[in-house]
Amino acid sequence: MKSSRVLAAAVAGVLAVGLAACSSSSKKKTSDKNGDVTLSVVSLKPGSEKAAFDTFNAQIKQFEALNPHIKLQPKEYEWKATTFAAQLAGGTLPTVFTIPFTDGKSLIERQQVADLQKQFQALPYASSFNPTVISAGKGANGDVYGIPWAAYGVGLQYNRTLFKQAGLDPDSPPTTWDEIRADAKQIADKTGQAGYAEMTQNATGGWMLTTLTYALGGRMESEDGKTATVNNPQTKAALQKLHDMRWGDKAMGSNFLYDWTSINQAFAAGKIGMYMGGSDVYTSLVQQNKIKADDYGLAALPLDSSSSDAGILGGGTLAVVSTKASEAQKDAAVKWIDFYYMRKLTTQDGAQLDAKTLAAGKQPVGTPQLPIFNKGLLDKYNQWISSYVNVPLPQMKSFTDGVFSQKLVSEPAAHTQELYTALDPVVQAVLTNKGANIDSLLDKANGDIQNILNRG
Repeated sequence: MKSSRVLAAAVAGVLAVGLAACSSSSKKKTSDKNGDVTLSVVSLKPGSEKAAFDTFNAQIKQFEALNPHIKLQPKEYEWKATTFAAQLAGGTLPTVFTIPFTDGKSLIERQQVADLQKQFQALPYASSFNPTVISAGKGANGDVYGIPWAAYGVGLQYNRTLFKQAGLDPDSPPTTWDEIRADAKQIADKTGQAGYAEMTQNATGGWMLTTLTYALGGRMESEDGKTATVNNPQTKAALQKLHDMRWGDKAMGSNFLYDWTSINQAFAAGKIGMYMGGSDVYTSLVQQNKIKADDYGLAALPLDSSSSDAGILGGGTLAVVSTKASEAQKDAAVKWIDFYYMRKLTTQDGAQLDAKTLAAGKQPVGTPQLPIFNKGLLDKYNQWISSYVNVPLPQMKSFTDGVFSQKLVSEPAAHTQELYTALDPVVQAVLTNKGANIDSLLDKANGDIQNILNRG
């Protein structure tokens, strides 16, 4: 869903909106007689540290030096399920903005992002994308409207300092859900902090419930996206696990209204022992929450070994362009997407320039990610930047060693964000009402979601 990127992406929430976005620059003259093009682009999330903005501005200057006829206007931006639709309809988004994979199909179908096929085909790596990944940005006509630039898999984020304080070994994170439950209780008992926490609002509750369902081998929709299946045995088991940790073990603290932003903030502040999140979230934890590197750990998410369908939820981010963009702006936009998002993944010079610039600004370099193209190219990228890596990779070893042996499962294909939103109150009810009837809650949610799917 959401990435710090991302991913971090992740990956969570949305939408049914009006006409496509246009930036303030797109309402003005976009080029002059000398051929100069003005382009507004997303920069960083509001609240990111000054050093992160300084580093981003340095990259703007690098791009403009290479492209003197393109002038960039950076704009702070964070995709949120609760605000994106209004931003899109109101025309307040930059000309170049980013969206989760899950929003690609609906925005393309409604013609709310620009067709970039002409510009995309000119990229030297256009034919090299993983077919599953590039499909997130393609329309029914086969044209590319969104260019994938980040992919993540959900992992288990854990606080190494709380593990130590609770008498647990931070170099041996839990590998089963029974171990997660036991460790969460020990952390809560020994430290007074939440041993485990769960996102529950702004579509993140449904996102994480889907993640846990996948880990147990269940699915939320049929493969064709026509039938809701959220009242499956695995989702019931997932909610029961959360219920037992909350009410039986008292291991989940007292806050049950977290979203992506607030759970990251609490985790960085040392108030949460474990939670599920995108593998790329460390970047945001540094830039927005100033997490201490010694506190951070990332483990592979435990899967049900008895189910061949068990897998980790994967998602990512697309770079897209407003439908109000002129052809000159679209050309400039894809040049920027290539420079800022893609070149570092595809060329050694691009990877090292990006890494060097980030490292000079004390920004994270080397946060784990999944392949946009293939694992071979990702391995090359990791080699190219190895001398600049400044993230605590040894503390992420469980994830980086284990993720490529795990099945990666895409998010539900149809009305993804609406499905997630419909499940938020289910998760909230289980965590705030000891007597919540899980079967009844899921049966009602399944009917509500089926009505959404029936709209097509």
